[in-house]
Amino acid sequence: MLTEFTNSNLEVLYSAEEINARVAELGAQITRDYAGKDLVMVGVLKGSVIFLADLIRAIDLPLTIDFMAVSSYKDGTVSTGDVEILKDLTNPIRGKDVIICEDIIDTGLTLFRLTEILSSRGANSLKIATLLDKPEPRIKKELQFDYCGFQIPNKFVVGYGLDAAGRYRNLPFIGVVVNPDIA
Repeated sequence: MLTEFTNSNLEVLYSAEEINARVAELGAQITRDYAGKDLVMVGVLKGSVIFLADLIRAIDLPLTIDFMAVSSYKDGTVSTGDVEILKDLTNPIRGKDVIICEDIIDTGLTLFRLTEILSSRGANSLKIATLLDKPEPRIKKELQFDYCGFQIPNKFVVGYGLDAAGRYRNLPFIGVVVNPDIA
């Protein structure tokens, strides 16, 4: 599965084995925390799909899933925090316990606004699970998340759902891009 690009331009930050072990731990924690509750896992498209799929298999509870697609980049490479909903939830969350599942939190702008939007919809609770926390570029310092896979340095990463121009999401590991100019 490793391509010429990955061999020459990626350094493995977290192996598939490390990710699988951490996702299993998060699943066990969520199982304990949500026993007896009406749990909805909301995946933020597209990056969270692989993390969400593995995480829900590690949760030993009945649950439902839904998806949202949002944009805050407005044709740029930096989040504006002005969230445009491209795909909304299919089902209402009123009276449910909701976990937003995200691939990576960096500035926090998009997720902060998304939590504001979903908080207004009458859920019993709203929490956040993220695979990666990149705190250095965080603008929304008050953004709180409840479940976190790994904290990472302020580096450009791909794999396990994270992409570079739509590619490399299918890598089973998380890698740091050594030379982003050739990503």
